[in-house]
Amino acid sequence: MKVWDLPTRIYHWLQAILFIGLLASGFSNNGPHIYLGLILFTLVIWRLGWGVIGSETSRFRQFLRSPKQVILYLRGKFPARPGHNPAGGWMVMLMISMLLLQCVSGLIIAGFFDTVPLIESLLDDPVFDAIFAIHLVLARLLPVLIAIHLLAILVYKLCSKPLVWAMVSGVQNQLAGQDVEMAQNSRALLVLVPSVLVTIAIIAVSLM
Repeated sequence: MKVWDLPTRIYHWLQAILFIGLLASGFSNNGPHIYLGLILFTLVIWRLGWGVIGSETSRFRQFLRSPKQVILYLRGKFPARPGHNPAGGWMVMLMISMLLLQCVSGLIIAGFFDTVPLIESLLDDPVFDAIFAIHLVLARLLPVLIAIHLLAILVYKLCSKPLVWAMVSGVQNQLAGQDVEMAQNSRALLVLVPSVLVTIAIIAVSLM
């Protein structure tokens, strides 16, 4: 059955590619680190919007479960459903939140908000140093989360649940017969446009 829509799959793989590029360029101090960060920022904003009005399995309200449901899942007592499981759903939300924080801290460090009125009173040296420290910590913490994510994928693969292929094809054969509401791809484009405009506005403000 169809579980993942095309926008969600595009987001997933673009995020992975961009993150690899950001790690390589960030730790080596070479390459288009800032430009990749701007693209990732746009992508994360897009995913946040898609998490509200996207397909059923892409919506946060569908895969963010209560702590009780997470515990039931970890104990093997939660019924199989299309999309993210309760534990995986919170991991996705954690990664998206950390990526957003990493992008925003990176924009501040790169000086994109330096021309904002009264920014000097808000962004003094101690605050800037704290933001820089957060950026460095997340740069080391995010790979750890990704390693945990990859380990979970391996475990599911050993249990005959090919999550990687499902994110490529959008199809999850183990859940045949269950219906999932899929949003039109044109709706994803409507979400992407304002996401791009937000990034353009930040760039424009930095050039004033």
